[in-house]
Amino acid sequence: MPFTFTRLAIPDVILIEPQAFVDERGCFTETYKRSDFAAFGISEAFVQDNHSRSLRDVLRGLHYQKGPHAQGKLVRAVVGEIFDVAVDLRNGSRTYGKWVAETLSAENRRMLYMPAGFAHGFCVLSEVAEVLYKTTQEYAPDSDAGILWNDPDIGIQWPIATPILSEKDAHLPRLLDL
Repeated sequence: MPFTFTRLAIPDVILIEPQAFVDERGCFTETYKRSDFAAFGISEAFVQDNHSRSLRDVLRGLHYQKGPHAQGKLVRAVVGEIFDVAVDLRNGSRTYGKWVAETLSAENRRMLYMPAGFAHGFCVLSEVAEVLYKTTQEYAPDSDAGILWNDPDIGIQWPIATPILSEKDAHLPRLLDL
């Protein structure tokens, strides 16, 4: 199997490390193989791919989609480095309001999978980062939602002190206000 799967402190969030085949020409990496993912319990079908490009200190998030359009995500950085965060928003979950994070980079080739019911965000640690992610539901503007990146009740320890935020992200509600 060309992937190593590791459950994080929130067990439904999974760090995935693909095997890279490197030689004098460069490298080759499988980034997704449905049968291998399904064998580890990630059986959702991915239906949309997204690509973002951001500069150093940009923070995007924490975003999620509500209701029937809730998205699972498979995230990876193909250029640069990001600090990638998943926050559990699943009602009744023993880890509700808790977060996990991993550093994803073009160099380490790691990916982070989070099922539907998680808010997602990341900040850029390199000069520029390009992030690709697959989702299990198509984007639905009416289901778009988010929570404040620095909500003190969640307590994410971001590695940057003064992020660059969109106007929307700067004014998202706290978890207690949802």
